[in-house]
Amino acid sequence: MSTRVLICGASIAGPILAHCLALHDGFEVTVVERASGLRPGGQAVDLRGPGKELIKRLGLDERIRAACTEVLGMSAVDRDGNELNRHLATDLGGDGPIAEIEILRGDLSELLYEETAGQAEYRFGDHVVELEQRADRVEVRFASGLRETYDLVVGADGLRSGTRAMVFGPHEDYVRDLGALIAYFDVPNHLELDRWMLYHGKRGHAAAIRSIRDNREATALIAVPGVSADYDHRDVAGQKALIRERTAGMGWEVPWLLDRMDEAEVFYFDTCGQAHLPSWSAGRVVLLGDAACCAAPTSGQGTNQAFIGAYILAGELAKAGDDHSAAFSAYERLMRDYVAGNQRMGALTAVPFAEPEEAAEWNDDRTLGTVHGIELPDYAVL
Repeated sequence: MSTRVLICGASIAGPILAHCLALHDGFEVTVVERASGLRPGGQAVDLRGPGKELIKRLGLDERIRAACTEVLGMSAVDRDGNELNRHLATDLGGDGPIAEIEILRGDLSELLYEETAGQAEYRFGDHVVELEQRADRVEVRFASGLRETYDLVVGADGLRSGTRAMVFGPHEDYVRDLGALIAYFDVPNHLELDRWMLYHGKRGHAAAIRSIRDNREATALIAVPGVSADYDHRDVAGQKALIRERTAGMGWEVPWLLDRMDEAEVFYFDTCGQAHLPSWSAGRVVLLGDAACCAAPTSGQGTNQAFIGAYILAGELAKAGDDHSAAFSAYERLMRDYVAGNQRMGALTAVPFAEPEEAAEWNDDRTLGTVHGIELPDYAVL
């Protein structure tokens, strides 16, 4: 008999878990996603160190590399656009501030969906509103009115996980703000960047532009001081007003970026935060990726944690058979030290959205080039 698994969230962690479970016999997977479809674009996410090894094991290396942004490097600039320093994608073995494997979040999500659509059932435009755990099952009620029973439920629904809130308690008990708010949106490549990124920082603030899609387009990042209590996550107009208010006097290309913000087809806004929980599982419910252990966007390790966590969780579930408790414990034990290192780095690198002059002096331990390693277990797969 197959183990019925419900995965909540279809961004990165959910689909990669569906892929990893499909490598083992005996799992029937459903992925539910609140949004009506996959969200395009978004920020660039990275795979570094052990994540690069893992995608080879999972047979995804060629497809992911083909979808990369191909950004060759990054220059830090002052408010007049003068270059202060630069980093190449080849620095630190491809694991520097600009990673060798860098892909837009939306592109990676679409790739993983296409890879797994034949292996799992996807339901968009719905979400879980009630979970009732029994000794041998989880009874689930969806917003659509549908009621179903699963053996296991996985919360892979991000930093503000609804699954976590239902089972573990309110967000404020587990989410730690790091003092920055970050917006990502698409802009024209008016600087004619050639596979390059420009970054301007002023203490507590940052702005960046990178070219994408063979230089035909670009994406922008703006970071300002703030915490999640400063804004309503449903009020996009209010988020944009907050950005405009808190970027006053930044200089460089920031006024132009603000003028383009309302024209953007894709706009993301979120706090730079972390998730800290004493345990990632409760009964038959387990958390994965940012829902369990978000290290903050500044860590550069969120995608690594999602991939590696999914690989280990799937492998331990397959190895443990019917003993999900043993699998959950092993998954957490194998991941905890790795996550702790990434979270320390995420907190440290959130502090400087620094003056460019300071950024020029960062050593390797204060850049995204610090890669906290983990030994990937070997699991028998189909």
